[in-house]
Amino acid sequence: MRPIGVFDSGIGGLTVVREIFRILPEEPVLFFGDTARLPYGPKSAETVTRFSRQITRFLLARNVRCVVVACNTASSAALPVLERESPVPVLGVIAPGARAAARETRSGVIGVIGTRGTVASGAYERALQAIDPALRVVSEACPLLVPLVEEGWADHPVTEQVVRQYLDPLLRRSIDTLILGCTHFPVLRDVIGKVAGEGVVIVDAARETACALREALPPGEPASKGAPSHRFLVTDVPHRFREEAELFLGAPVERVERVETEQLEGICQE
Repeated sequence: MRPIGVFDSGIGGLTVVREIFRILPEEPVLFFGDTARLPYGPKSAETVTRFSRQITRFLLARNVRCVVVACNTASSAALPVLERESPVPVLGVIAPGARAAARETRSGVIGVIGTRGTVASGAYERALQAIDPALRVVSEACPLLVPLVEEGWADHPVTEQVVRQYLDPLLRRSIDTLILGCTHFPVLRDVIGKVAGEGVVIVDAARETACALREALPPGEPASKGAPSHRFLVTDVPHRFREEAELFLGAPVERVERVETEQLEGICQE
């Protein structure tokens, strides 16, 4: 079977892969983590778009049947270019999360948490207001949450304190729905839900993206016989990635392959 191509700046996109495994268990996945050039959040939109084009073409050369941009920053900066250039479907994580939040909200006040790059782009605001101009969107950049996840501190008391600090401005604006606008954040879903309270619906953009993928996959592919074969590619430190990937996926990762960034940079010269 042709695999589903999934890429992220690092490991956060594995929360999307985990949901793909759950919702589409027969599908093989080719995951690409650009770990040598992360984080994408503080980088310019031009740089993120260049990196995203390189990785997408790399995946297309490996005959993927679709591409999932499992990175909010790359989705906000590069998705229109990737959709225009790709011969196969390309999905980002922003539109599925926005659609789910618009369905769930009762008051019309929706919170978004993400990286600085995603929040500064205004991508979720545009997506939500395209659905319903009456929706009010309150966003907060949460840059400390990504390193806390990667350190394995999801259950640490310090993480709850940081989450409270970040969510306080949103809760004071009376949000009733909160989009996890970074693919690392589903790892913190329990603590975020605890701090937000029962009156706030948590929207996991990773889960919604996997659901959207199920609808977008081109028809006609044969079903996999037995367990599908998955591949994991990174641009730096494969052994550390394996440890973190197993934390995100809740399953062993047998092999991680390294791709040199020079190989990517030769793909797009324009």
